[in-house]
Amino acid sequence: MARPQKLEAAARKDALASLNGWREVDGRDAIAKTFTFKDFNEAFGFMTRVALVAEKMDHHPEWSNVYKTVEVTLSTHDAGGLTELDVKLAKKMDAIAGK
Repeated sequence: MARPQKLEAAARKDALASLNGWREVDGRDAIAKTFTFKDFNEAFGFMTRVALVAEKMDHHPEWSNVYKTVEVTLSTHDAGGLTELDVKLAKKMDAIAGK
């Protein structure tokens, strides 16, 4: 499997424009989003479904959960920053969340 390459300026701008509600992280080459659900059960269900997808992709998010809120940060550590893998996982997370 080819090592993912860090997105450069134009590709990065296009990728961010294609994502809904994701923002760049200050001081890091990463993107982040806050997902808010109806309750803890819904938030945990989201995390479980994303975990299955992330495992298949072999690309895992940085995230935390407090009650109905899930904070997510995506960056490809092997590449030293944002890659197409992060964009793909972000889109899959949005689809799972229905957002």
